[in-house]
Amino acid sequence: MSRTKFSAYLGPTESVRVAGALLAAGSGSRFHGTGHKLLADLHGEPVVAHAARSMVGSGLAGCIVVTGAAQLDAALSGFPELQIVNNSKFEDGIATSLAVAVAWAIDGGFEALIVGLGDQPGVLSSAWRLLARSSSPIAVASYDGRPGNPVRLGKSVWPFLPSSGDEGARVLLRTRPELVEQVACEGSPNDIDTVEDLGQWS
Repeated sequence: MSRTKFSAYLGPTESVRVAGALLAAGSGSRFHGTGHKLLADLHGEPVVAHAARSMVGSGLAGCIVVTGAAQLDAALSGFPELQIVNNSKFEDGIATSLAVAVAWAIDGGFEALIVGLGDQPGVLSSAWRLLARSSSPIAVASYDGRPGNPVRLGKSVWPFLPSSGDEGARVLLRTRPELVEQVACEGSPNDIDTVEDLGQWS
Protein backbone atom coordinates (compact mmCIF):
# COMPACT_ATOMS: atom_id res chain seq x y z
CA MET A 1 0.00 0.00 0.00
CA SER A 2 1.43 3.36 -0.96
CA ARG A 3 1.72 6.06 1.68
CA THR A 4 0.60 9.62 1.13
CA LYS A 5 3.52 11.96 0.69
CA PHE A 6 3.52 15.30 2.48
CA SER A 7 5.74 17.87 0.83
CA ALA A 8 7.88 20.27 2.82
CA TYR A 9 8.32 23.86 1.76
CA LEU A 10 11.13 24.75 -0.60
CA GLY A 11 13.07 27.97 -0.52
CA PRO A 12 13.38 30.59 2.21
CA THR A 13 10.64 30.69 4.82
CA GLU A 14 10.46 34.48 4.47
CA SER A 15 8.66 34.04 1.13
CA VAL A 16 5.88 31.93 2.65
CA ARG A 17 2.64 33.78 3.36
CA VAL A 18 1.55 32.64 6.83
CA ALA A 19 -1.84 33.41 8.36
CA GLY A 20 -3.23 32.93 11.84
CA ALA A 21 -6.56 31.46 12.88
CA LEU A 22 -8.15 31.63 16.30
CA LEU A 23 -10.81 28.99 16.85
CA ALA A 24 -13.50 30.45 19.11
CA ALA A 25 -16.74 28.74 18.13
CA GLY A 26 -17.44 26.24 20.91
CA SER A 27 -20.26 26.47 23.40
CA GLY A 28 -18.01 26.35 26.47
CA SER A 29 -20.45 24.04 28.24
CA ARG A 30 -18.15 23.41 31.22
CA PHE A 31 -18.11 27.09 32.13
CA HIS A 32 -20.97 27.68 34.58
CA GLY A 33 -20.44 31.38 35.10
CA THR A 34 -22.50 34.26 33.77
CA GLY A 35 -22.30 34.31 29.99
CA HIS A 36 -19.86 32.60 27.65
CA LYS A 37 -16.34 31.90 28.88
CA LEU A 38 -14.72 33.83 26.01
CA LEU A 39 -16.57 36.95 27.12
CA ALA A 40 -15.64 36.55 30.78
CA ASP A 41 -13.62 39.42 32.20
CA LEU A 42 -9.91 38.80 32.64
CA HIS A 43 -7.85 41.76 33.80
CA GLY A 44 -10.35 44.23 32.40
CA GLU A 45 -11.12 42.70 29.02
CA PRO A 46 -12.72 39.55 27.58
CA VAL A 47 -10.73 36.32 27.59
CA VAL A 48 -10.85 36.11 23.80
CA ALA A 49 -9.32 39.58 23.45
CA HIS A 50 -6.14 38.40 25.17
CA ALA A 51 -5.78 35.52 22.72
CA ALA A 52 -6.58 37.74 19.74
CA ARG A 53 -4.02 40.36 20.75
CA SER A 54 -1.24 37.79 20.82
CA MET A 55 -2.13 36.56 17.34
CA VAL A 56 -2.57 40.01 15.82
CA GLY A 57 0.61 41.28 17.44
CA SER A 58 2.74 38.59 15.85
CA GLY A 59 2.86 40.25 12.43
CA LEU A 60 1.27 37.48 10.39
CA ALA A 61 0.06 38.18 6.85
CA GLY A 62 -3.59 37.73 7.83
CA CYS A 63 -5.71 36.76 10.82
CA ILE A 64 -9.13 35.19 11.24
CA VAL A 65 -11.33 34.36 14.22
CA VAL A 66 -13.86 31.57 13.71
CA THR A 67 -16.93 32.13 15.87
CA GLY A 68 -20.07 30.12 16.54
CA ALA A 69 -21.86 29.81 19.87
CA ALA A 70 -21.04 33.32 21.11
CA GLN A 71 -21.24 36.69 19.42
CA LEU A 72 -17.71 38.04 19.68
CA ASP A 73 -17.77 41.05 17.36
CA ALA A 74 -18.02 43.60 20.16
CA ALA A 75 -15.33 41.88 22.21
CA LEU A 76 -12.97 42.00 19.22
CA SER A 77 -13.87 45.48 17.98
CA GLY A 78 -10.44 46.75 19.00
CA PHE A 79 -8.79 44.58 16.34
CA PRO A 80 -9.92 45.91 12.95
CA GLU A 81 -7.36 43.74 11.15
CA LEU A 82 -9.19 40.60 12.21
CA GLN A 83 -11.59 38.86 9.88
CA ILE A 84 -14.43 37.29 11.84
CA VAL A 85 -16.19 34.35 10.20
CA ASN A 86 -19.08 32.42 11.69
CA ASN A 87 -19.11 28.63 11.67
CA SER A 88 -22.73 27.54 11.41
CA LYS A 89 -21.70 23.90 11.98
CA PHE A 90 -19.77 24.47 15.20
CA GLU A 91 -21.91 21.92 17.07
CA ASP A 92 -20.35 19.20 14.89
CA GLY A 93 -16.98 19.70 16.57
CA ILE A 94 -13.82 21.77 16.43
CA ALA A 95 -12.79 20.18 13.13
CA THR A 96 -15.55 22.16 11.41
CA SER A 97 -14.04 25.42 12.67
CA LEU A 98 -10.64 24.34 11.42
CA ALA A 99 -12.21 23.59 8.04
CA VAL A 100 -13.66 27.12 7.91
CA ALA A 101 -10.21 28.55 8.67
CA VAL A 102 -8.52 26.41 6.02
CA ALA A 103 -11.10 27.41 3.39
CA TRP A 104 -10.43 31.06 4.23
CA ALA A 105 -6.66 30.48 3.96
CA ILE A 106 -7.07 28.84 0.56
CA ASP A 107 -9.18 31.73 -0.71
CA GLY A 108 -6.57 34.17 0.59
CA GLY A 109 -3.66 32.43 -1.12
CA PHE A 110 -1.83 31.64 2.12
CA GLU A 111 0.71 28.85 2.23
CA ALA A 112 0.61 28.04 5.93
CA LEU A 113 -1.91 28.49 8.71
CA ILE A 114 -1.12 28.79 12.42
CA VAL A 115 -4.07 27.70 14.54
CA GLY A 116 -4.71 28.72 18.13
CA LEU A 117 -7.62 28.69 20.56
CA GLY A 118 -9.63 31.61 21.86
CA ASP A 119 -9.62 30.36 25.45
CA GLN A 120 -5.83 30.36 25.91
CA PRO A 121 -4.88 33.85 27.10
CA GLY A 122 -1.36 32.83 28.10
CA VAL A 123 -0.12 32.10 24.57
CA LEU A 124 2.29 34.90 23.63
CA SER A 125 2.86 36.68 20.32
CA SER A 126 6.36 35.21 20.34
CA ALA A 127 4.90 31.71 19.99
CA TRP A 128 3.04 32.71 16.83
CA ARG A 129 6.17 34.35 15.43
CA LEU A 130 8.40 31.37 16.15
CA LEU A 131 6.00 28.98 14.46
CA ALA A 132 5.76 31.27 11.44
CA ARG A 133 9.49 30.76 10.86
CA SER A 134 9.23 26.98 10.70
CA SER A 135 9.47 25.22 7.33
CA SER A 136 8.11 21.88 8.56
CA PRO A 137 4.78 20.59 7.23
CA ILE A 138 3.56 20.68 10.84
CA ALA A 139 5.03 22.62 13.76
CA VAL A 140 3.68 22.74 17.28
CA ALA A 141 4.47 25.09 20.14
CA SER A 142 5.94 23.24 23.10
CA TYR A 143 6.12 24.38 26.70
CA ASP A 144 8.69 22.73 28.96
CA GLY A 145 8.92 19.93 26.42
CA ARG A 146 5.17 19.32 26.17
CA PRO A 147 3.28 20.11 22.94
CA GLY A 148 0.48 22.64 23.15
CA ASN A 149 -0.90 25.43 20.97
CA PRO A 150 -0.67 27.07 18.50
CA VAL A 151 -0.02 24.59 15.69
CA ARG A 152 1.37 25.54 12.27
CA LEU A 153 -0.02 23.63 9.31
CA GLY A 154 1.58 23.88 5.89
CA LYS A 155 -0.79 23.76 2.94
CA SER A 156 0.51 20.32 1.96
CA VAL A 157 -1.30 18.80 4.97
CA TRP A 158 -4.57 20.73 4.75
CA PRO A 159 -6.34 18.08 2.61
CA PHE A 160 -5.72 15.48 5.31
CA LEU A 161 -7.35 17.33 8.20
CA PRO A 162 -10.66 15.99 9.55
CA SER A 163 -13.81 17.82 8.45
CA SER A 164 -15.91 16.98 11.50
CA GLY A 165 -15.54 15.77 15.06
CA ASP A 166 -13.84 16.98 18.21
CA GLU A 167 -10.26 16.70 16.96
CA GLY A 168 -8.56 19.04 14.56
CA ALA A 169 -4.82 19.30 13.95
CA ARG A 170 -4.21 16.83 16.79
CA VAL A 171 -5.13 14.02 14.40
CA LEU A 172 -2.04 14.71 12.28
CA LEU A 173 0.17 15.31 15.31
CA ARG A 174 -0.73 11.83 16.50
CA THR A 175 -0.72 9.94 13.21
CA ARG A 176 2.21 11.60 11.42
CA PRO A 177 4.76 12.46 14.12
CA GLU A 178 7.62 12.28 11.61
CA LEU A 179 6.28 15.48 10.01
CA VAL A 180 6.13 17.42 13.26
CA GLU A 181 8.65 19.94 14.56
CA GLN A 182 8.32 21.01 18.18
CA VAL A 183 9.14 24.66 18.72
CA ALA A 184 10.05 25.69 22.27
CA CYS A 185 7.97 28.68 23.37
CA GLU A 186 7.49 30.84 26.43
CA GLY A 187 4.07 31.52 27.94
CA SER A 188 1.32 29.12 28.93
CA PRO A 189 -0.96 26.86 26.86
CA ASN A 190 -3.45 26.44 29.71
CA ASP A 191 -7.02 27.03 28.63
CA ILE A 192 -10.04 28.38 30.46
CA ASP A 193 -12.80 25.78 30.58
CA THR A 194 -14.33 26.43 34.01
CA VAL A 195 -14.96 29.27 36.43
CA GLU A 196 -12.20 27.78 38.56
CA ASP A 197 -9.78 28.00 35.61
CA LEU A 198 -10.65 31.67 35.22
CA GLY A 199 -10.00 32.24 38.91
CA GLN A 200 -6.48 30.88 38.54
CA TRP A 201 -5.73 33.51 35.91
CA SER A 202 -7.26 36.40 37.84
